[in-house]
Amino acid sequence: MTPETTEGSGGEDRRISRKTLLKAALVAGTVPLLAGGGVALARDAGTGGRPLAPTPNCDDGDGPTHDQIEGPYFKPNSPLRTCLVTDSTPGVRLTVSGYVFGRACQAVPGVLLDFWQADTNGAYDMSGFAFRGHQFTDQSGAFGLTTIVPGLYPGRTRHIHVKVQAPGSGILTTQLYFPDEPRNNTDSLFDPALLMNVRDAGSAKQGTFDFVLDIARTPTDPPTDPPGSTWAAGTLYSAGDHVTYGGVAYRCLQAHSAMAGWEPPNVPALWERG
Repeated sequence: MTPETTEGSGGEDRRISRKTLLKAALVAGTVPLLAGGGVALARDAGTGGRPLAPTPNCDDGDGPTHDQIEGPYFKPNSPLRTCLVTDSTPGVRLTVSGYVFGRACQAVPGVLLDFWQADTNGAYDMSGFAFRGHQFTDQSGAFGLTTIVPGLYPGRTRHIHVKVQAPGSGILTTQLYFPDEPRNNTDSLFDPALLMNVRDAGSAKQGTFDFVLDIARTPTDPPTDPPGSTWAAGTLYSAGDHVTYGGVAYRCLQAHSAMAGWEPPNVPALWERG
């Protein structure tokens, strides 16, 4: 099933992707669900009650989100938080929001997003956790980050690093970029497919970006917790807690509420052996 088109005011075709329609429904809070957990879109009607197969790629033309190198400034064990600034933090305020989708064009809840970036002067905090934090997508698959526009440093354009991991899946490591930055043309790592949509909001800026993970599994069929393990979904774990899973001992690295799919061997950001 290919994206539908509408004719723009200038006579051009504007492609409407399944993801674009889904986002509009999620924002409006009017998403009708199919019996199997998928999203029923308006154009899926008229098929005798049979849902159409989802679009092969839930995207706006570029497939799953591109990966990029981690770089030298990543640190594990970031705090669980959605705001990386205080009232006194210098820099231009920036909010980044969006959704995480799978290939089946379903927003995925419980996805771990770990962000890190430079401060307004282009420096990374390697002794603490300034401008570092992780969060999880909510039940609608949405995330939101409050931070500042990162500063520049030699060789790079402005960017924000992020690791994205769906329950029970591998880690996508990538970077988000800002439009209309002069250094975009000289940064060898810059990827236009990773540009955020950014607009002015008074003295601040608002950015949006949607991640598309290369996963076929839907949010309704997570891995099951094997019997006999001391780790248990639904448990609130604190940093330093010890559990066993599959006969192996693990130590909790950061506080979180466990959910199916976040078994210790699946999430090195939350658990380490020992």
